[in-house]
Amino acid sequence: MATLEELAPQGDPGTLEHEEQARKIKLKTPQELYELWERQQWLSQDIDLEQDKRDFAALSDEQRHHLLWNLSSFFIGEERVTTQFSGLVMAYDDEQEEAFLASQQVDEARHMQFFDRFYREVVGYNDPEMKRRLERVREHLNDAFGRLFDESLVQAGQTLIDDPRDIEAKVDFVTTYHMVIEGALALTGQHYITEYMEGEGILPGFVEGFGNIARDEHRHVAYGTWFLAQSAGEDEALGRRMQAKLGELIPIAAGVLVPPGYEVGEEYEILGYSSAEVNEFAFKSLSRRLKAIGVPLQLEPAAA
Repeated sequence: MATLEELAPQGDPGTLEHEEQARKIKLKTPQELYELWERQQWLSQDIDLEQDKRDFAALSDEQRHHLLWNLSSFFIGEERVTTQFSGLVMAYDDEQEEAFLASQQVDEARHMQFFDRFYREVVGYNDPEMKRRLERVREHLNDAFGRLFDESLVQAGQTLIDDPRDIEAKVDFVTTYHMVIEGALALTGQHYITEYMEGEGILPGFVEGFGNIARDEHRHVAYGTWFLAQSAGEDEALGRRMQAKLGELIPIAAGVLVPPGYEVGEEYEILGYSSAEVNEFAFKSLSRRLKAIGVPLQLEPAAA
């Protein structure tokens, strides 16, 4: 398995100016994020997908294969989080945090509904039950996805359900979900997939819905950054725990990004973007948030 040092892009991921700006960021509180949620509502069932049906039918086999591989991880990912988020809702510290966390679980269900509608109406997965569509979509996923979403995320959620007052378990869950899954993987995929579709002038309904999802997830990641700044950023032991969790999960997350037929560390290109571009975007995005939290990424020493 690749080390963090091998996965990191070459060079300093940020300038001194950027580091100073990160330290000056005023992180939004859960109450502010909840109020933002109220102002940013959207309806998954109202987005027009008629042009998307025509566009999807006109895609080449290669385009369709690459898009479905990318989108499948999002569909299953939204289902996983919707079902695994209850432990964090139970772990709220005050009523303002409770309100925001409940709103995030609603977001995740809405995201799952949007992807299910897209696969049903546009892709043509017309199975009578969502469960069967999810089973078909899982066929596109790799082993790293299962390790991250079906093992690490599920275990982190169950530990919180067992004891919602366990602050170490809460740090583990937020690091797993808000930093790695949403902050590094989801926002990276959203950036490149949206850029590709807009550049090709295709799937406008999906682009609209995906943009709404990305806006929601920026709000979620803002919560995770706030919480970890308040906990791991202030408590050295929790900071080390967060670093250890990142060290455990980032190599697995890197594997989630690798398309079929390739291994972590091998170069590839998909939808016109190279593996180096995608990995650098994800790594820099995570690094910026860690600077705001005040917990640097602890790189593993390269093997001799």
